Amino acid sequence: MAKGDKDKYTDKQKRKAEHIEEGYEKRGVSKKEAEKRAWATVNKESGGGNKSGSGRGKKDTHESSRKGGKNSGSGQSSEKRSQAAKKGWETRRKNDNA
Repeated sequence: MAKGDKDKYTDKQKRKAEHIEEGYEKRGVSKKEAEKRAWATVNKESGGGNKSGSGRGKKDTHESSRKGGKNSGSGQSSEKRSQAAKKGWETRRKNDNA
């Protein structure tokens, strides 16, 4: 398989890479970089092209997909978020009464 040749990938893997690529482009990543990241994600989850034979290869791990969700967010503990919400509520209440 020549470098960059996608013949050994299943249709599902190709669709998955395309979907991931679109997501990166929406976030402002260049077309070329988005494509690289998308195929890297597909390779990591499925172990590369799976088209060689029925029932071969390993099952997809979806590790990369789960990891992305965990990395997003504020990074604060739930306790700190709760304190910030209470402080904001108190401030708004004071400002409404003033």
